[in-house]
Amino acid sequence: MSTTVGFLGLGHMGGPMAANLVKAGHTVVGFDLAPAALEQAVKDGVTVADSAVEAVREVDVVITMLPSGKHVLGLYAEILPAAKPGTLFIDSSTIDVADARAAHDEAAAAGHRSVDAPVSGGVVGATAGTLAFMVGGTADDFESAKPLLDVMGKKVVHCGDPGNGQAAKICNNMILGVSMIAVSEAFVLGEKLGLSNQALFDVASNASGQCWALTTNCPVPGPVPTSPANNDYQPGFAAALMDKDLGLAANALKTNGVEAELGLRAAELYSRFHAAGGGGQDFSAIINDIRERSTEGEQ
Repeated sequence: MSTTVGFLGLGHMGGPMAANLVKAGHTVVGFDLAPAALEQAVKDGVTVADSAVEAVREVDVVITMLPSGKHVLGLYAEILPAAKPGTLFIDSSTIDVADARAAHDEAAAAGHRSVDAPVSGGVVGATAGTLAFMVGGTADDFESAKPLLDVMGKKVVHCGDPGNGQAAKICNNMILGVSMIAVSEAFVLGEKLGLSNQALFDVASNASGQCWALTTNCPVPGPVPTSPANNDYQPGFAAALMDKDLGLAANALKTNGVEAELGLRAAELYSRFHAAGGGGQDFSAIINDIRERSTEGEQ
């Protein structure tokens, strides 16, 4: 069944997601502040509105993909009063759990339904329609959102109450960030010890060191031809985004009194890497920072 969707935030992630909805036969009315994003959206079959408010007036569902919690809450203040009563709001931004729950409360107070549905899979997954969605909200609202999420992703998991989608996202990405640092440190150590990258990969990928950071997003060129390391670390998932997500995780760790030395240290390392100019590279490029600092340590 065709649904009319308002899509706000048509950038690197939102643009392909909206395009996949159009391909599936849904009517998408979109808006973005960037003219280039709007130009591409038109090519993808999206009807471009003059403003965010206009984009949500006559739609059944509103999907947002924005940079931060302050952007989501600021936009909700504008668009919630303009939407039809009972509109379903799906926020696929990655934001703080507290902000996600505040957005749910605001939507409910305005007479709407909502779920938080952050994603994993990067631009490649957004383009291919293979994203993983982690969803927080009531069971009924999850079921209402799921048909659209199924178009944009291959895995949709209901994580429980409002905000729990964001909770799952930051926990998952904390695992990923720590894993990538561990894998990178192991490769640099192997190099120092005279072990080839291929030999280490062949052992670890078939032993207890096996993980996604190694077998899919391997940080050294060669062993996994499709990894960003073989394309000058052009980002599938940018280090700047990992810095953001680990910052959210660190904030949650501190707020909830969790003793998590590795999670906090990973946040510090990616913050430093981002600040030093690595934010535009794939997050696996942190291996180069580790390698360079290891060389400096010998001098």
